[in-house]
Amino acid sequence: MSTQVIMPQLGESVVEGTVSKWLKAEGQPISEFEPLLEINTDKVDTEIPAPASGILLRVFIAEGQTVQAGTILGVIGEAGEPVPEAPPASTAAHPTSPRPAVAEMPSPAPEPVREPAPAAASARPDLGFISPVVAKIAAEHRIDLSLVKGSGAGGRITKKDVLAYVGSIPAAVPAWEQPASGELFRPSEEVFGGPPKAGPAPGDVIPHNAVRRQIAEHMIRSRRTSPHVTTVMEADLSRVVAHRQAHKEIFARDGVDLTYSAYFVIASVAALKAVPWVNASWTDEGVVLHRQVHVGMAVSLGDEGLIVPVIKNADQLSLLAVAAAIKDLANRARSRKLKPDDVQGGTFTITNHGVSGSLFATPIINQPQAAILGVGKMQKRVVVIESPGDDAFAIRPMAYLTLTFDHRMLDGAVADRFLSVVVERLETWS
Repeated sequence: MSTQVIMPQLGESVVEGTVSKWLKAEGQPISEFEPLLEINTDKVDTEIPAPASGILLRVFIAEGQTVQAGTILGVIGEAGEPVPEAPPASTAAHPTSPRPAVAEMPSPAPEPVREPAPAAASARPDLGFISPVVAKIAAEHRIDLSLVKGSGAGGRITKKDVLAYVGSIPAAVPAWEQPASGELFRPSEEVFGGPPKAGPAPGDVIPHNAVRRQIAEHMIRSRRTSPHVTTVMEADLSRVVAHRQAHKEIFARDGVDLTYSAYFVIASVAALKAVPWVNASWTDEGVVLHRQVHVGMAVSLGDEGLIVPVIKNADQLSLLAVAAAIKDLANRARSRKLKPDDVQGGTFTITNHGVSGSLFATPIINQPQAAILGVGKMQKRVVVIESPGDDAFAIRPMAYLTLTFDHRMLDGAVADRFLSVVVERLETWS
């Protein structure tokens, strides 16, 4: 008797997903609980295990298509067993690209951008079957798969196995935010240079992956949805730098890296509490002022785009707890272990665009939020220190902060008040 492969609901508020990759082609055998396909929800890839053992008889939903939870994706059964030509009408797919659902799926192939040809899924006589996702992770991290112990059927190496192995390798350099110049979560080797990566040749057409398509759709929708306005202020981070220098060793005793990111989160929380109109979302019925403060942090995925994991209930967290949350999100973003719920429910977003030397920028709002804070590069500059009758020049660690806001919900005075609170909190840190 055949078994249907059903699109699961991967989070409380996740009602649909995109089939990013089938790890088996029609006609190939599959064991129960062996990874069968990857589903992308809000730029988080999740491996879906097979619900039963047998042969993948039919694939109903092609790679790149977005469907609702509960949709029949395919059928597993015995060889020669009859299966319907298409799923019931109530579970029809909603394509995100012109490609229609097809009855016959080609074997998975590597993406042409960064992976060399050996990364393709194939039967390896020494290691057994290596799925495309495992081959891709191994190529990115230069992992010798013969050193990885497989936990899958027959000793097969799964995505979980290779990610666990990657996580066990000590980093040669600090993996995340570098003091004064690092991006919130971006690996330092991408910022300051590392081993050269193979890139596309001039003239090549690089197919859009699911993450890039979602980014494009979200950015275009955001610009079409809300009128964007950006206000800019400058912050003297002398007190923040001094506080971090005095406390980073204390935090390290608890296994927490005290990065500058934590200070920007705490300052933003203070401003969101003082100016609640910024912690809001637009609806046709009215502006929703959120009770919870969930701060999203933009994460660079390099050539693959970006993602925004969320620090939930940030207003209830201490500086230590915020720093710990950032470290946790950073580690799981790096190892691709974020869950769909980790990127859901944000009420405000912070992005650090200063990693490459950018002083200030105009980020695009993460819909349906009211605003997004941009953090520029911190650098020492000569500033005027004002005092009655005795102004003076001084060198201070300065940073430009930008607030891009939805002019339907916020006016300039409200936005400036919010950004002023952020600056004041940073400049008076104690």
